[in-house]
Formats: sequence, structure tokens, C-alpha cells
Amino acid sequence: MASPQAAARPTINTAWEAVLAHVPTILMVWIASAVISGIGLGLFVLIVVVGSGAGASSDAANTVLATLGNVVQLPFAVLSGLVGVLAVAVPALHYETGEVITVERAFAALLQRPWRYLLAGALFSLATTIGTLLCLLPGIAVALVMPVYVNRIFLTDQPILAVFAASFQAVYGSENGRMFAVLEILVGLLVAVASLCTCGLAALVAVPMSSFYLQNAAYHRGVIR
Repeated sequence: MASPQAAARPTINTAWEAVLAHVPTILMVWIASAVISGIGLGLFVLIVVVGSGAGASSDAANTVLATLGNVVQLPFAVLSGLVGVLAVAVPALHYETGEVITVERAFAALLQRPWRYLLAGALFSLATTIGTLLCLLPGIAVALVMPVYVNRIFLTDQPILAVFAASFQAVYGSENGRMFAVLEILVGLLVAVASLCTCGLAALVAVPMSSFYLQNAAYHRGVIR
């Protein structure tokens, strides 16, 4: 059962207040994701530099080094993405419980069922990639399901495929759901414009605000029940 504030009409002010309450958690998620990603990138560069310094200068050798570097970097990229999904999961947990989600609570939720989240992320990424390659629009359609999908993955015990299907039904199976998808597009455009006009600085505020706003909107419109 969601908290009473989840059903309230979403506003910029309430989204801003939610962001302010979760600044330590948001910062820690960003820092942890960046550090993990940076370690993977550093190992990639180290392998390439050390290999080149050892005399591996042929095209074949460089290809092998790059491949090895990517293989070593992959687990860190996956782990970074897993931590990064908390940026969407924290607003979901907040509106479900009505409580401020601390750093400890956020990471405890992540570590409770990491394999579920990894598999769910792999499925979503695969579906988005295939949809984008086919004709872009299907990929966008999949991406718009993310707030509902992440919410249901973290807050229910439904099988992953069932959550994926139910999320599509929730977003595209009703007028409220379709209006929510339109709202997502408008919010995404506003965030993009604000970010471009400020050389990316506005994204530090606009992105987390949009996550809280859209979770609130999904509950308010009945897309998430």
C-alpha cells in the first residue's frame, strides 16, 4: 500500500522538497556509480598502456588488448549500472513508504535481491536496444516504461517477465497510462533543454527532480497502484 503523499497531485515544489530530503542518498548513489565505473575504465586504460609499453604495437595485438580491457571493464560497468538504478528506485521506495530513504536503506534494498535487479536490468536493456535498432520508436516506448518497471521490480515479488508485461499494460493499456507517457516525454524534454542551456549543470538538480516527480505522477494517475 502506497503512502498517502504518493496519491497527491505532483508539483515542482514537492519534487524539490523530496530531492532536498534525499541529497545524501542521491550523492552517494552518484559517487558510488562513478567510482565503480572509473575503476573499470582505469583498468581498461592500464591494460592498454601496459600492453603497448611491453611492445604490443601490431594491429592484432592492439585488438587483443582492447578486447581484454573491455572484458575486464564489463563487470564494473554492470555493477555501476546496478548502483545507478537506485536513482529511480529511491523515489519509488520513498513514495511507497512515505519515508526518507537513507543511504543505508537504499543500499540494503539493492543488496537484498541483487540477482533479480541484474536480470531485470539485462532484460530491460536488451528490449530497449532491440527496439531502438528496429525503428527507434519501439525503443522509446520501452524506455518510457522504466519508472513503473523499476518500481514493480523493487517493490513486488512478481516474476521479472510478468513485471515487464504488466508495466507495459499499465503505461499503454489505459488513457491515464498514455497521458503519463506523454508527461514523461515533456518532462524529459524540459530536463534536456535545461541541461543544454546550462552546459549540463542543471541536470544535477533536474534529473533527480524528474525522477521524484514522475514517480509521484505515476501513483497519482493510478499507473502504479
